[in-house]
Amino acid sequence: MTTAKKIVTRSERDRVRPKKVPEMIANRIRQMIARGEISDGEWLPTEPQLIEMFGVSRPTLREAFRLLEADSLVTIRRGPPGGARVTIPGPEAAASQFGLLLTLSGTSLQDVYEARMLIEPSAARVLAERGNAAARKALAAEVDQIKMLVDSPAEFTAASVRFHLHLVDLAGNKTLTAVVSMLTEILTQHMAKVIHDNPTKHAEFTTQDQRALRAYQKLVALIQAKDGEGAEKFWIKHMKAAREYMLHVDDTTQIVDLLD
Repeated sequence: MTTAKKIVTRSERDRVRPKKVPEMIANRIRQMIARGEISDGEWLPTEPQLIEMFGVSRPTLREAFRLLEADSLVTIRRGPPGGARVTIPGPEAAASQFGLLLTLSGTSLQDVYEARMLIEPSAARVLAERGNAAARKALAAEVDQIKMLVDSPAEFTAASVRFHLHLVDLAGNKTLTAVVSMLTEILTQHMAKVIHDNPTKHAEFTTQDQRALRAYQKLVALIQAKDGEGAEKFWIKHMKAAREYMLHVDDTTQIVDLLD
């Protein structure tokens, strides 16, 4: 009688196998970056210094660099003198992998948008009820800047994206801010693709700018009045209305390939 072999998942294999030296070095540098010991834009120590620090060969160190580069944590300068500079990734870096994961899971664009609809209205309520005066003032200032860009469609769109992100960020939950950043990046890339494939859609988007501005102004007024329930209900209503012209897709449309 044969004994069935246990199926070992990739994550289980990763837990039991010893880490290779390049992985250990890459992890150490990741920790240094995460702890702020090395700042964004700063060059890592030279190759000779790192070789001495870790007691490894040049090929081993360069393999560690490749691992960090794959994570978008460093940019490699080829040739002499060589080296690696820290580049803290933004949401666009994570959105590519996150978007691929959602695509492989059969996630639709409608699903991505609805995830934002679960987060942003709640953030508006938190900001109204528990946010401090400085945070509410910062959101109002954001709307003042957007108002000045209403005649510049591209700049208005970019500022609108920032408004949605800052709304969640100012509510104070960093985890939700990171999630919304990736969801927003996915939807932004989708809209850019829609406009690229069908330029007439650009005019359709821009006609909504004045309506969007009025919605931002009303939301800020509700938040400044500390009307949490009103802010939440209004933002749900606004996002439902905005969904129709943002997506231009039915419920079954899959996430676009963000790796193009």
